Amino acid sequence: MNAAHDPLMPAACFGTVFHERHAPVCNRFVYPLAFLRLPLSRLGELAVPLLGIERANVFSFFSRDHGPRDGTPLLPWLRALLERHGLGEVAAGEVVLQTMPRMLGHLFNPVSFWFCHDRAGALRVVLAEVSNTFGEHHNYLVHHCDLRPIRAGDELRAMKVFHVSPFFPVAGEYRFRFHAAGAAPTVAIDYWEGGERRLSTAVGGRARPLDGRAMCAWLLRYPFMTLGVVVRIHRQALRLWLRRVRFFHKPLPPLEETTR
Repeated sequence: MNAAHDPLMPAACFGTVFHERHAPVCNRFVYPLAFLRLPLSRLGELAVPLLGIERANVFSFFSRDHGPRDGTPLLPWLRALLERHGLGEVAAGEVVLQTMPRMLGHLFNPVSFWFCHDRAGALRVVLAEVSNTFGEHHNYLVHHCDLRPIRAGDELRAMKVFHVSPFFPVAGEYRFRFHAAGAAPTVAIDYWEGGERRLSTAVGGRARPLDGRAMCAWLLRYPFMTLGVVVRIHRQALRLWLRRVRFFHKPLPPLEETTR
């Protein structure tokens, strides 16, 4: 199997982020995006031109940007979290982190995904690590109630407990669908509140082997991507504010770092 098609192999993915607000006003946009897929057991052996692992480079991945955010190794932290929730044995295989790296030192990741597999390579649990523009973070831990493998298109739900957009309340639920295998991994998230679908989002891209050619292509195509993410978030927020969409003030973040 080509490494770019193997969901357990390192990859750079080039694609788009899609966002469509259904209510109370309609607002739709699609932006180009790139992201990494990093098997955590192999972080120490990665040597990719332009990409620094725990060191500064044009692109950089630092453990301090994820999980406990203290710079400690991520895999032991994730294993301990799974154990606390009784998921350590069922998801004892490879963990693949899907995220954006720092670019020239800048970073904002609206959401990163930790794909937790069993020893046979089947996807069992996903940790969605969500960040808002206030510097806060929260994790949603999703899986099937009977812990069966997560297949492409399966719908997994989580109650919304963390403030992200000031134009939606902290209420309702997220509905996740993962297509993590194959050459074009995709995650779709719908937000439902009051019995209605309020928001549809999706992020996906075509996977390429994680090497110097992929990182050069990334730099040439999206030289200001991480800064662009923040600019686009505020641009869309301004559009909604000008359209007089109801504004919700930020509540205190949840006491627990992870919601299951």
